Amino acid sequence: MKISGFTIIKNAIINDYPIVEAITSILPVVNEMIVLVGDCEDDTLRLIESIPDPKIKIHHSVWDKTLRAGGTVLAVETNKAFQLIDPESTWAFCIQADECVHEKYHAAILAACKEHQYNIKVEGLLFQYLHFYGTYDYVGDSRTWYDHEVRIIRNDKRITAYKDAQGFRIGTEKLWVKPANAYVYHYGWVKSPEQMMRKNKNMAAYWNHASIQAIANSPQ
Repeated sequence: MKISGFTIIKNAIINDYPIVEAITSILPVVNEMIVLVGDCEDDTLRLIESIPDPKIKIHHSVWDKTLRAGGTVLAVETNKAFQLIDPESTWAFCIQADECVHEKYHAAILAACKEHQYNIKVEGLLFQYLHFYGTYDYVGDSRTWYDHEVRIIRNDKRITAYKDAQGFRIGTEKLWVKPANAYVYHYGWVKSPEQMMRKNKNMAAYWNHASIQAIANSPQ
């Protein structure tokens, strides 16, 4: 059984993404780590290159600013990265730039992958979520915050990122999944108000106005 990791990133330094921590948090679980680096205006590429691990395979992409509706460009780039994984891999582990997986969950994740590797009906593994908010000392607890998402998918190219790449679908159909028995820690809201405003302003080039308002008004 082989597991490929994959992620996308653009302007990690400008937008204060913990991308190094995100990538290194799943390296012990994967056999390769695909990092698709967008056309950055900062030293993101050098930051990724500084991670000393031979599993990391860096690729390059240019984000399409015309794909602004609902953050579609994020799904497009995620799908590009998924296409780059080793065709021999059974599973693909997607980690987003503001997410991390604690090492205490590595054994459970590997066990779930092994348990379901031959059951092709299982199309993905479902993770529970903790959303840290403001600081690393507080966790958001609201019905408006998603409490689980698919982060490991079978290496089946019918599967694609859904909407703004929050999850995955086959067409519009949800995947048939099993629990990964693990949590993802989401740090997208661990920022000062000034940092959050700067990040939203920078992302505005890739979201329409309605989407930006939704981001500003509803943690996700």
